[in-house]
Amino acid sequence: MEKTTTHKIEWVFGYGSLIWDPGFTPTETAPAHLAGFARSFCLRSIEHRGTYETPGLVLGLDEDPMAACRGVALRIAPQDHDQVLAYLRARELVTEAYREEILPLTLEDGRQVMALAYVMRRDHWQYAGGMPDEEQIRIIAQAHGGRGPNADYLHNTASHLAQIGMADDDLDRLSQAVRALQDTLPET
Repeated sequence: MEKTTTHKIEWVFGYGSLIWDPGFTPTETAPAHLAGFARSFCLRSIEHRGTYETPGLVLGLDEDPMAACRGVALRIAPQDHDQVLAYLRARELVTEAYREEILPLTLEDGRQVMALAYVMRRDHWQYAGGMPDEEQIRIIAQAHGGRGPNADYLHNTASHLAQIGMADDDLDRLSQAVRALQDTLPET
């Protein structure tokens, strides 16, 4: 498992479920911008939103020098550092498909901070970058894992981004398409 240095990490970058379910209480939350990465459904989820037999899809930070990702910087209370870091590692590195990186964020108020981010490993078998929208829609509409339906993950992320003024048109379109497909599926 690739891990960051052991110095105290002050900030974490949330671009998916960490926005609406960080699992800890940040001392500060700030809109943030990360250059060089795209938010994308590029990780086959075999734990949280799918299973090994029927993987779901979750968001990852996919390296792209021409892209930028808007999200939320979450500040960790110094006294909670070790506990929060252990929690995040257990949650985010469960299959080692992400790698931890300390990356520069620009906060909405202009501050520059270094933050822990979980970046997709393209060399990992769970990498699913470049998957056609139709396949993403089908998978997300039907997958279910330990933390619930894959569709809930998508809908929660899209709605929370809109609530904080960061609506993501691609996620909104995907969410609408997943809802439309789910309406045609037989109830289980």
